Amino acid sequence: METSEILKKVRKIEIKTKGLSQNIFAGQYHSAFKGRGMAFAEVREYQFGDDVRDIDWNVTARFRKPYVKVFEEERELTVMLLIDVSGSLDFGTRKCMKSVMATEIAATIAFSAMQNNDKIGVVFFSDRIEKYIPPKKGRKHILYIIREMLDFHPQSTKTDIGEAVAYFTRMMKRRTTAFVISDFYDNKDFLKQFQIANNKHDLMAVQVYDRWAKQLPDVGLMKVQDAETSNEMYIDTSSKKVRAAHARYWKEREAILRETFSQANVDWMSVATDEDFVKAMMTLFSSRNS
Repeated sequence: METSEILKKVRKIEIKTKGLSQNIFAGQYHSAFKGRGMAFAEVREYQFGDDVRDIDWNVTARFRKPYVKVFEEERELTVMLLIDVSGSLDFGTRKCMKSVMATEIAATIAFSAMQNNDKIGVVFFSDRIEKYIPPKKGRKHILYIIREMLDFHPQSTKTDIGEAVAYFTRMMKRRTTAFVISDFYDNKDFLKQFQIANNKHDLMAVQVYDRWAKQLPDVGLMKVQDAETSNEMYIDTSSKKVRAAHARYWKEREAILRETFSQANVDWMSVATDEDFVKAMMTLFSSRNS
């Protein structure tokens, strides 16, 4: 992709997603993602009703009267985007490819983080860690991330979500809010990695999918290729049995995915490439405030 074309696309995504983060998600994001915890602010004299566990015994001994520690919420967050760049994301039959939808969602989260003065970082993954961008603040950093998402060329076409989440857990020492953005086409079980990560951090999942993955249209004989393995085959989409088997496979996959997220206690959202992701994100953010 030419540099001028990349810059135009970066600017287009910035205008769209920055506007969303300012006008729609600003309040939702702030209330949905709390700080890392409570940070010490000051000490003051003990007042009736204060928790005795907050007494600062060193200060109390020095002044010979009870003083308590006062804490306030640590507002600044570190946000990590774990973005799937495997071959299956380069597919789309309606409106846009899954990779484009993933980029817009990631950019919206990034600009929301910027509005809240949070750091934002990225892990690009396939079946390996393709690239790590350390968390930083600022518009320039976010535009760099968007440019990388638009023009990144992974070494592998395959997927290993568990490896990406395990890498994130090892890398981030302090509590971090993280979004795994993927179509979740991965035959390996990643429940354990999600559970470990979510015990230490705040992990969420964002599933991007194409309508044809859910329901095949009747378009006759069709040649298809697996984007991750390059295997080719012909499918007779005019066959009701074939379409029914395809739909059944989707439902079974989704049931396993829902169960995985439920057992790992991970909040998640799912959005098709021809849907407006704003509604799904609003629902995700709102559910964390309830």
